[in-house]
Amino acid sequence: MDPQNTALAILPVITVLLVSVLTKRALLGLLSGTIVGAILLGGWGFFDTLVATFGKSMSNETVHWLALVVVLFGILIAYFNASGAVSDFARWTEKFVNSRRKSLLLTWLLTVALFIDDYLNALTVGTSMKKVTDRYNVPRTLLGTIVKLTSAPIAVIIPFSTWAVFFSALLEQDGVTVNGSGFGAYVQGLPFVFFGWFALAIGLLLALGVIPLVGPLRREQLRVDRTGDPLPEGLTEEERAAELSDETDTGHRPLPFNFLIPIITLIAVTIFTEVDIVKGSAAAVVVAIILYVAQKRMTIKAVFESAFEGIMSMGYVMVLFVLAFMVQQMNMDLKLAEWVIGVTEPVMHGAWLPAIVFLVCGVYAYATGAFWDLAAVITPVVLPLAIAVGVDPVLAGTAVFSGAALGSTTCLYGDGIILASKSVGVKPLNLMLSILPYAAVAAVLTLIAYVIAGFAIVGA
Repeated sequence: MDPQNTALAILPVITVLLVSVLTKRALLGLLSGTIVGAILLGGWGFFDTLVATFGKSMSNETVHWLALVVVLFGILIAYFNASGAVSDFARWTEKFVNSRRKSLLLTWLLTVALFIDDYLNALTVGTSMKKVTDRYNVPRTLLGTIVKLTSAPIAVIIPFSTWAVFFSALLEQDGVTVNGSGFGAYVQGLPFVFFGWFALAIGLLLALGVIPLVGPLRREQLRVDRTGDPLPEGLTEEERAAELSDETDTGHRPLPFNFLIPIITLIAVTIFTEVDIVKGSAAAVVVAIILYVAQKRMTIKAVFESAFEGIMSMGYVMVLFVLAFMVQQMNMDLKLAEWVIGVTEPVMHGAWLPAIVFLVCGVYAYATGAFWDLAAVITPVVLPLAIAVGVDPVLAGTAVFSGAALGSTTCLYGDGIILASKSVGVKPLNLMLSILPYAAVAAVLTLIAYVIAGFAIVGA
C-alpha cells in the first residue's frame, strides 16, 4: 500500500514518541523514526532513502541557520562560564533574590524580557538562572518548565519578535491584511492568540507557587527535597560535574554587567538588524571577548579554547536537529500534512473552525516538531477555507499560530525543548514530561476559548 495520503504516514511520528518514552532516549527515538520513514518511502531500498534524506536535512537552509545560532550561543555560554560572568550574575541576584518564589519569578520575568526569540530566552535564561534556583532546591526540570511555558508564548504574543515577523508575512502573503499589511492583521489578532496568553499566565502562577506541582514535577521536587540534588537522574558523571561546577569563590566583587552587557548587545543588535538573531549573537560574542580580555578574566588562548569547548558542547544538540529535520522531511514526503488536513477538512466549517484548526495544528506540531513549517503549510489552506465559510480569517490564523506555539512548548524533538533542556542541564524527555500537564491545561482552555470565540463572532 502506498503510505502517502494514508494513515501509515503517521507511523514515523508514533515510532519517535514510543521509542523515546520507552527508552528515555530522544536520539534513539528520532533515529528509529527516520528508519521507519525510510522503509515506508523506499522499501528494500530504504538505506538509499535514508542517505538521501540525510543529505536534504544537511542542505536545509533552516538547519544551517540553526547551526549558526546554536554554535554562537554555545561559544557565548562557554565565555560566560570561563569568565565567571554567570556566577557573578547569580551572586549579584542574592541582593534581591532571597527566596525560592523570587528566584522563579525572576526566571519568568527574564524569559518575558527576552521576547525577541524563543531560542534566545530558552538558552539565555536557563543558563543564567540555574545557579540561582539551585540555591533553593528548585528542580532543574521546574526551571525548564517555567522557561518553556513562557518562551514561545511570549514570542507569539509580542508583535516585535521573530515569530511575529514570520507569521505576519504569512498573513500578508495569503492576502489577509489590516490597513494594507499583514503586520496590522497580526496585531489585530493578538487578543485571540489564546494559547500564548494562557501558557504565559500558567507559567507565572507556577513561578509564584499558586499552581501546585503535579506529575513528574511533584515527584522530582520530592526527590530534590530528599537528596538536595536539583539535577535529574540519568545524567552522566561528566554532565553532572559540569552542571554542578561552582566558580563563585573567585575572590572578586561580582560584576553583573559582564553578563548583562553582552545580553543587552544581543537584544539591541537583533532588533536593529530586523530581528536577525545570528547577527545579534555574533555581536554579543565579540563584546564578551572584548570585556573579558580587557578585564584579564580570559587570555587570548582561553578565548579560542573556550570557543572550541562551546562548539563541542552543542554537538549533541546539532545531531538532534539534523535527525529532527530528517523526520520532518519524511513527513513531507509521506504527505502527512495533507493526510491530516484531508481527515479533518470535512468537519472544518462554521463556528467550530477556529477550535478545530487549533486542535489539528497543535496535534500536528506536537507530533512532527514542525512549527513555522506547519504554519507555512496549513495557513494557505485554512485562510481561504475560513473566508469561504464566513469565519474571520484573522481569527483562523491565530488558531494556527496558537497550535504552533503549543507544539514548540511540548514537542520532545522540537528545537525549543532541545535548546531549553540543554540550557538547564536536563534530558529533553524529562523536560517534556514535566511540561505536559501544564501545557495540556493551557491547550484545553485554548480550545474552549476558540469555541466561544467562534460562536460569538460567527454564530452557530
